[in-house]
Amino acid sequence: MPKGTYLGAFEQHVLTALLRLRDNAYGVTVRREIMELTGRDVAVGAIYATLDRLEAKGYVSSRLGEATPERGGRAKRYFIIEAPGAKALEESWRMSDRMRQGVAPAGVLGQ
Repeated sequence: MPKGTYLGAFEQHVLTALLRLRDNAYGVTVRREIMELTGRDVAVGAIYATLDRLEAKGYVSSRLGEATPERGGRAKRYFIIEAPGAKALEESWRMSDRMRQGVAPAGVLGQ
């Protein structure tokens, strides 16, 4: 993987959430997906900061949905993963798989 394209664990979680959520991926749903599947409490601000960073890299894109009364007239910002983001995520998964080959957690802990 070229330098600068490595994804951190949280970026991987965010991109994976986008894949899982498809057309319903916006900050709150991404946060909920990560919290439900990892048990990790995440601030919505951390989600948006990561999405903004991934968008700047060209890994995701966003669009504004329709304004809704329940949001005080504010529109939701929906995100989708782009081809470079999918490629970076897939390579990150492959790299993790290669690192784990032949290693069992119990063996690492000396048990």
